[in-house]
Amino acid sequence: MGRSFEVRKVAMAKTAAAKTKVYSKYGKEIYVCAKNGGPDPAANLSLKQLIDKAKKDQVPSHVIEKAIDKAVGGAGEDFVPARYEGFGPGNCMVIVDCLTDNNNRTITDVRNCFTKTNSKIGAPGAVAHMFDHYGVFVFAGDDEDVVLEYLMEADVDVADVESDEGKITVFVPHTEYAKTRNALTEYQSDIDFEVEEISFVPQTSIDVEGDDVPMFEKFMDMLNDCDDVQNVYHNAVVKN
Repeated sequence: MGRSFEVRKVAMAKTAAAKTKVYSKYGKEIYVCAKNGGPDPAANLSLKQLIDKAKKDQVPSHVIEKAIDKAVGGAGEDFVPARYEGFGPGNCMVIVDCLTDNNNRTITDVRNCFTKTNSKIGAPGAVAHMFDHYGVFVFAGDDEDVVLEYLMEADVDVADVESDEGKITVFVPHTEYAKTRNALTEYQSDIDFEVEEISFVPQTSIDVEGDDVPMFEKFMDMLNDCDDVQNVYHNAVVKN
């Protein structure tokens, strides 16, 4: 159906600093999920899925356990979500999702990333309407028609299914995430999801090239270095 699943999120380098950032990101998410929905993964499906995802990203068990213990103890920060939107180098569209316990600090840090790279932070909703808020699943396979038929029979509201290089990608409205995951695990009991997440998928892309490339890379690096930033979504296709 032609909806490409490219360049949605910033990929982090496999460095010690990047790993620490990944651990911190998951620690916050697990803490918030356990605090809001309960610390027992058997009773909190969202927590179970988040833990499984963290383990796939090689987050150590002690990081996961510490976050859950912190939620059980009732102490610690009260993190709340914050979202910022704007235009990055090359006029690409950017969505920055954060978890913060200090909004003033977070907006200052994020705005600094925009201003120091000749980018422009916008008002809420400035670019989000140009992204689809989807549940996205990627797994091994090559027959998208069979998968689509199965999901439709399971009464899943499918937005798109595509096949590319031995991988099936399923897009559904974010509200259909849990229903879709259950249907796919019934479709294939030993299914191994390469990607299983709720994401912002751009409706269009824009080429970032020339002098904008190093500035775009600096912009993404700066955002990744912000402690409160959890995910960055964009529609840039970098042309080196």
